[in-house]
Amino acid sequence: MTPSLLRPSPLAVALAAAFALPAYAEGPAPAAPGQTVIDADRIDGQMEGRIQARGNVVVRRDDQTVKADWLDYFQSENRLKAGDQVEFTEGNSRISGHALDYKLDTREGEASDATFAGQGADGRTLRGDGEKIEFRGRDRYRLKQARANTCEPGDDSWYLKAGTLDIDYTRNVGVARNAWLDFQGVPILYTPWIDFPLDGGRKSGVLAPTFKTGSDGFEVSLPYYFNLAPNYDLTLTPRWVSNRGAMLGAEFRYLQPDYSGTLSTEQMPDDKKANDSRYAWRAKHGQKLGAGFSFGYDANYVSDDRYFKDFGDRVDIASNVNLPRDAWLNYGTGWQGGAASGQLRVLRYQTLQDPLAPVTPPYALLPRLSGNATQSLPAGFSANLFAEFTRFTHPTLQEGNRLVAYPSVSWALERPWGFVRPKFGMHATEYDLDPFAGQNGGKRSRTLPIFSTDAGLYFDRETSFFGREHTQTLEPRLYYVNIPTRAQNDLPNFDSAEKDFSFAQLFTENRFSGQDRINGANALTVAFSSRYLDDESGLERLRMEIGQRYYFRKEDISLSGSTQDLENSGSDIVATVGGEITDAWRADATYQYNQQLGKTERYEWAARYSPEAGKTVSLRYRYGRDEDIGFGGIRAPMRQIDIAAQWPIAKKWYVVARENYSLIDNTSLEQLAGVEYNDGCWTARVVGQRYVTDLTNTKNAVFLQLELKDMGGIGSNPIDTLRLAIPGYSKINDTRQGL
Repeated sequence: MTPSLLRPSPLAVALAAAFALPAYAEGPAPAAPGQTVIDADRIDGQMEGRIQARGNVVVRRDDQTVKADWLDYFQSENRLKAGDQVEFTEGNSRISGHALDYKLDTREGEASDATFAGQGADGRTLRGDGEKIEFRGRDRYRLKQARANTCEPGDDSWYLKAGTLDIDYTRNVGVARNAWLDFQGVPILYTPWIDFPLDGGRKSGVLAPTFKTGSDGFEVSLPYYFNLAPNYDLTLTPRWVSNRGAMLGAEFRYLQPDYSGTLSTEQMPDDKKANDSRYAWRAKHGQKLGAGFSFGYDANYVSDDRYFKDFGDRVDIASNVNLPRDAWLNYGTGWQGGAASGQLRVLRYQTLQDPLAPVTPPYALLPRLSGNATQSLPAGFSANLFAEFTRFTHPTLQEGNRLVAYPSVSWALERPWGFVRPKFGMHATEYDLDPFAGQNGGKRSRTLPIFSTDAGLYFDRETSFFGREHTQTLEPRLYYVNIPTRAQNDLPNFDSAEKDFSFAQLFTENRFSGQDRINGANALTVAFSSRYLDDESGLERLRMEIGQRYYFRKEDISLSGSTQDLENSGSDIVATVGGEITDAWRADATYQYNQQLGKTERYEWAARYSPEAGKTVSLRYRYGRDEDIGFGGIRAPMRQIDIAAQWPIAKKWYVVARENYSLIDNTSLEQLAGVEYNDGCWTARVVGQRYVTDLTNTKNAVFLQLELKDMGGIGSNPIDTLRLAIPGYSKINDTRQGL
């Protein structure tokens, strides 16, 4: 209500003055701290210390404001009674009701038929109503027979219905007792007690339950979060899988200025389907030790080879073949014109095997000591040194020590029109091998000089592209490398593998990873790049690249270390095209042509249309003549098409879908379909997924989630799955599209 601008009667002014309660003809002036100010159409006084105010009453004291039709104020108690319609304001809380009885100094009292709205520190608003509200001190309230939600006024699509609801903004905690969650008028979840943060902060309590159905039947989990301290917490997650049994998960996190980490586990004592106990452990830690030193470890272990296939998702299955148990001590320092770093590391793996596609476990590093140093020299020169000592161990393969030293000197000429970067180094490797299975041990060595030069030019011109002003560049580039060809089949292969061929690999010295294999080379890479840069936004609207490496000497080595002759005078030709063609369209394509066979080796193209958040459609095709299909190094031809989309089909309704299909096998590698509904105050998602886990098995999952605005979600969350499956996916809660 707006305070009246009517002039009070002389009697009202006199009575107000007698009780030190100023009345103002033009509305109330700001009160001094602790002072009560009353304004009304009419103010009357009595000798017993009671002030009566009638008509457009406004009372102010500090951050408290009361507006009412009438009011009785008892000065000795600093207490007021007000009605018929009352509005109360305290800080960011607003309350409406009837028959207010309230003490201004202690902030205690009650009102009937109350409506409440309060705002937390992060801006989220909790709204509610109840038969009665109790004022329990500054920013503390209790609603009885209450309903509350975080929706806009008048939106009761869902609410928490409770016998009592305590709201405490001094601790930013809400507590509901004997509570039901009603959705569209239907009770869907009961709890005798629940507490929740009012500002989105961390606090102990039950988190939203998760429900899921899939290949192992119905799953439900109910996490409980312990906010043990500002810098560490614990989450316990009981989980029940209908076809397997009960599981308990735990995750402990800690954070300090100089260290942080996580300790987590999942335990299923009796898996009814596997007839065995199942478990997983992970410990991760990182710490600064001072004086340039840091320390860390990442240790993982699971009970069996099928653990992630049975309990994980598609990402877990793909990324957890070799589980590391890794620990390291790092050191770094710098000086004028130079820097150095070093690492002491121990590493071994738990390799999860597929019986139909077994793989050889990697060597363990017990230990590895490595270091890098660089020093700037006059006239653009710099000196570099890489050194490494490793002890390799393996349960079934030959073991040994390896020492590597690779000093080099480089020079760089950098100009606006281009660059030249020659480099010369000497790669020395020394082995001390253990006897193994009738093979002699002993020492082996290899020393190879390596010379390379990288050079390029920059040209640009102003042009137009799709009707907009752009700068077009032309960037020719040459890369020369020379390494003598030396047979290396007498050397072990502890950690080398052949890198996947790509445009970037045309500008590298060695096509092998690791240190055990170094290719022979006398070759020149010739490449051209051109880009269209938007003058207004700076975006790279289009990028085109093409390159090939030409061999002046055909002698090379294979991964086995034996020498071989290249049958062609040049490498495969590689070309790429891509960019943000418009604000809505993005396209990318790569092409690789094998000159030796006269065939296309692989190509891939993809296009995505995303005009705005919540609208995206993508199409991708992959072709490979001979590819690693991801199951234990098995190679086969690849023909895959991938279609994905998120799109509104009606007001508030969205569909999501993905189909990843193998044309070679005439089978789906992944299928996903679902619907999302965004009502503004709540969002619902139903998503089904089916994907391949290995050569013979598939896995199904169904996600059902109800997400309540500012209150979290109930059910199984598919957001990470959708973001991985659908390029450009947007969480529809963050967009107003279709509302």
